[in-house]
Amino acid sequence: MSIEILQTHKLLDTCEKALAERFTVHKLHEAADKAELIARVAPTVRAIAGGAVDDALMAKLPKLEIIANFGVGYDSIDTNAARARNIRVTNTPNVLNDAMAEITIGLMIALARRLPQTDQFVRQGKWLKGNFPLLSELNGKTVGILGLGRIGKEVAARAQAMKMRVVYHGRKRQPDEPHIYYDNLVDMARDADWLVLIAPGGKATEKIVNREVLTALGPQGFLVNVGRGTLVDEPVLVEMLQSGGIAGAALDVFEKEPQVPEALFALDNVVLSPHQGSATHQTRNKMGALVVANLDAHFAGEPLLSAVV
Repeated sequence: MSIEILQTHKLLDTCEKALAERFTVHKLHEAADKAELIARVAPTVRAIAGGAVDDALMAKLPKLEIIANFGVGYDSIDTNAARARNIRVTNTPNVLNDAMAEITIGLMIALARRLPQTDQFVRQGKWLKGNFPLLSELNGKTVGILGLGRIGKEVAARAQAMKMRVVYHGRKRQPDEPHIYYDNLVDMARDADWLVLIAPGGKATEKIVNREVLTALGPQGFLVNVGRGTLVDEPVLVEMLQSGGIAGAALDVFEKEPQVPEALFALDNVVLSPHQGSATHQTRNKMGALVVANLDAHFAGEPLLSAVV
């Protein structure tokens, strides 16, 4: 008999097709009565494909063996509960590094050169009345990276290609990395022209970029967030963007997305993106393939490709 799995949210078509070819898939996100579906499949479901899995859901699935998350971030999964229940958890790292690094640099350029605003300047006929104001460049500036992991290292390499100086902050210094390490985020923000956030979400990093950090970044400093919206004290960020406390921000993630603070819409020192970091055909197909590969490996009794628990 086919192994039964629960799919918690919409996945890429190629991923869903591959799952359907291998397993009996129950789609929780399409169920009119989610509680009824869970109760009905509870005795037979052995895996979950997707995220948003808390302890309560795990408790309702006594045969659950593995959660294959679609995404590198797995803060929507209660990994402590999974560990306690001997449930394996996987994610999809590495395959999205390039896409994430590209959009990070793209957001930096878009913010430094006000590309969304210059596009509108031309479209609205304003160029006929005079030139757009002079702006700044990336070269010669210092970028401080919060989270020098797989993606952070790719961003650092590209920033160096842009002739930027790279420094970083994280839980510990990485001896093999040539960049200057700061053990204090406030100090790094004070010395940086750009602060780029690529850290994971969760309680440990919640609002790690607070008023003190943003004040240290200062009125000439720029913030870019491609990590999680929870990394930033969002009301304080909005206030400081309005007042000129920092020069600008490029944001791909938000605290309660897809809800975005409306106050940001009126500001011309921000660039807003709808969580598009890994949203390319190439990357999402690779992520979906890794979800399936981890499930295949688990049920074949082979080592998982990207286990986090």
